[in-house]
Amino acid sequence: MKYTIEGTDTNFDQEVLKSDLPVLVDFWAPWCGPCRMVSPVVEELAEELTGKLKVVKVNTDENQEIAIKYGIRSIPTLGIFKDGNIVDGVIGAVPKQTIKEKLLPHLNN
Repeated sequence: MKYTIEGTDTNFDQEVLKSDLPVLVDFWAPWCGPCRMVSPVVEELAEELTGKLKVVKVNTDENQEIAIKYGIRSIPTLGIFKDGNIVDGVIGAVPKQTIKEKLLPHLNN
C-alpha cells in the first residue's frame, strides 16, 4: 500500500497548504539518482507516521509552478509544511534519522 500522495500544481493547495496535518513534501524528478535513494525512506516515514503526517511527492519536471514558487533549485528537497507555511526542510539525500529529527518538532502530539 502506498502512503504517499502525488502532489501537482492543481492539488497542492488542497493537499499541502490546507492540510490539518503537517506535510512532508518530497520535491523530486525521475532522472535524479539521489531522489531515488531518498524515496524509499520517505515511503517508510509516511507509513510510520500515518495519522501524524501527510507525505506528498511532487515531480518537479511535471509541476514546475510549485517548484518555482518555493524556490526549489536542487533535488531532492524535502519541505516540511505546517498550517500552510514551509517551516523546515532538508536538501539532498540524507539519512532517515536526519529527516525524522527535522520532522518531530512539527508533528502534532
